[in-house]
Amino acid sequence: MRNTNERIIERLYRSFADRDGTEMATWYARDARFWDPVFGNLNGPEAGAMWRMLTASATDLRIELLDREADGDLGTAHWLARYTFSSTRRKVVNDVHATFRFDNGLIVDHRDVFDFHRWARQALGPSGLLLGWTPMLRSAVHRRAREQLDEFMTGPHAAMSEGA
Repeated sequence: MRNTNERIIERLYRSFADRDGTEMATWYARDARFWDPVFGNLNGPEAGAMWRMLTASATDLRIELLDREADGDLGTAHWLARYTFSSTRRKVVNDVHATFRFDNGLIVDHRDVFDFHRWARQALGPSGLLLGWTPMLRSAVHRRAREQLDEFMTGPHAAMSEGA
């Protein structure tokens, strides 16, 4: 029988596959922390806003939860995302390993790790192939992702961002 935190992982990725960022946000504590190579550090409602932004703009997103495990207050997941990167219209298959820490039935810390250079080659094409390993490109991608998230959080979706 799966424990509660393993079920949270399953529900999180089921919501992601259903493109339901609002449901995803409900699994995060108000002061949760999130990190990945594109967005960097996100705190509190920013993680839920990121999921809402990504699922709202997804047109062909497919999520596959390959493996998950949780023991006590820690958990892991291995998942694949298949989608078209909106800025370049290039197809991406992102292989992600996630770690979680839970408290009182909510995610308090979530870290997604993936090969940024591999992602950049797929998402950005030749520039990602040539520069995906450089701090310069990583910084530019992070800055643009952060700008998009800030715009999302201050736009019409701002009220929703407050609640997560």
